Amino acid sequence: MILGRRTTEYGRHDMISQTVEYALRAAVTLAQHDPSACTAQTISEITQVPRPYLSKLLQNLTRMGLIRSKRGPTGGFVLVTPADRVAIWNVIQAVEPIQRIHECPLGVKGHNTLCPLHRRLDEAVEMVEQAFQETTLADLLNEPGSVTPLCALNPIVQITTVKPAKKNEE
Repeated sequence: MILGRRTTEYGRHDMISQTVEYALRAAVTLAQHDPSACTAQTISEITQVPRPYLSKLLQNLTRMGLIRSKRGPTGGFVLVTPADRVAIWNVIQAVEPIQRIHECPLGVKGHNTLCPLHRRLDEAVEMVEQAFQETTLADLLNEPGSVTPLCALNPIVQITTVKPAKKNEE
């Protein structure tokens, strides 16, 4: 499920899974290089996605018709459709479909319709779904004043938190 709670190595909670994050990074990389093909190795280096894991994601994206592979010396992967017509929703659905709430997730008898809580949760999922459907890969790349939506190859600054030393009680 995409709307889960996951703690990252930096202690923040993400709304989307690492799998979805990796697939979006790969798709954006292909959009950046369109119409040129990118090898899996190049995509892996740019996105910082481990190569074996990336290969599985690229297979899913290929199977769903979002990308295709090209053979030959200039081969690699390319988008099937122009980036301005590929919603990030399509990428997400290809690797980890969003789950809507259609019935009581607790299996409570008598909940033939959603209770107020689950109805509100489903409405929130619907709003997220709509935002993903309305945002294309090109939108991510063309947003003014923003940075490229990928990891930097070499982070410039790494912030670590150091706990203050305990005062000696005497």
